[in-house]
Amino acid sequence: MSAEKATHQLPTDHYIVNVGPQHPSTHGGAHLQTVLDGEIIVDTVVKLGYVHRSVEKIAESKTFTQFIPYTARLDYLSGCLPPLAYTQAVEKLLDIFPTERAEYIRIIMAEFSRISSHLLCIGSLALDLGATTACIYCVRDREQIMDMFEMVGGQRLLLSFLRVGGVSHDLPENFYPAARRFIKELPKMIDEYHAVITGNEILQRRLKGVGRLSTEDALAYGVTGPNLRASGFDYDIRRDDPYGIYDRFKFEVPIDSGGDAWARYLVRVEELVQSARIIEQALDSLPEGDICAKTPRLLKAPENQDVYHHIESSKGELGFYIVGAAGKDKPHRLHVRAPSFINLQVLPMICRGAKFQDLITNIATLDPVLGEADR
Repeated sequence: MSAEKATHQLPTDHYIVNVGPQHPSTHGGAHLQTVLDGEIIVDTVVKLGYVHRSVEKIAESKTFTQFIPYTARLDYLSGCLPPLAYTQAVEKLLDIFPTERAEYIRIIMAEFSRISSHLLCIGSLALDLGATTACIYCVRDREQIMDMFEMVGGQRLLLSFLRVGGVSHDLPENFYPAARRFIKELPKMIDEYHAVITGNEILQRRLKGVGRLSTEDALAYGVTGPNLRASGFDYDIRRDDPYGIYDRFKFEVPIDSGGDAWARYLVRVEELVQSARIIEQALDSLPEGDICAKTPRLLKAPENQDVYHHIESSKGELGFYIVGAAGKDKPHRLHVRAPSFINLQVLPMICRGAKFQDLITNIATLDPVLGEADR
């Protein structure tokens, strides 16, 4: 037998492996129809809609205030970030200005929400790749934030205490020592993550060079948030288009030019530090005063107009587009610009040519929440 014939491989047919919607590593109800050549990914078709709840349509039958709890159920891992985006959009529509104290409380809770989301992203990434202990560390630390959420809003996950013009509850006295303690202990927590996750050689092999997303492709697809910054593009809405009182705080925007899963992981770890910086500054300068502006009991749109407001959510640019109708107490139309939905569009591109195991890595580092993607 010649050497040429000895090394010849028989041709194989492509076959399809369905990942989800029950698969735990899809981070929700996503169905990934993956075409394989051996263990190499030829293509991946992302099929959504398994957790669709018609949230945007429901908004048309709810008053501006009644719809606030529904927004918390979009990105249910980010606490009060979706309600913040919505309430600020309504305030822009109705020309309402929150009180100073409410603005600071919102910032504190928004950044704790970002930390909470990133901790679960890091922990679930480790778990998806087989590192159970690392996930337990992240969940353990996240529980402290859940305790603080419960102190403020009475709920541990779906924080809906924001109101148009401010917040419904002030921060209780036991919140402040808990917040200070968490910020003080965060560097030690991150050291543990670096020891257990970042320094793990197996995890490095699973992340480095996997799922590369160039700056050009990220911008072309509309990717935002940590995934965009991990591809080397320096953009953060909190700094570049400030909302609320973010322009009063000093913080850095973590950037990594790697564009791979490793860079997406590292950017989120560094964002934990920057969020803690913002919280500490807000706690130090928290003013006294009312927690909510005086608003009419029934909020009504003054005239036919539309507004769009966006914030830097934990997943990227989260925006609310609201069309008001004159004299109506409900949105005429409402649309959510969901970063998870848009970020998922790059998944087939960054998976092509990779191994099947890299599909799980790419999903985890894109960090989608399907409740937000489906709406």
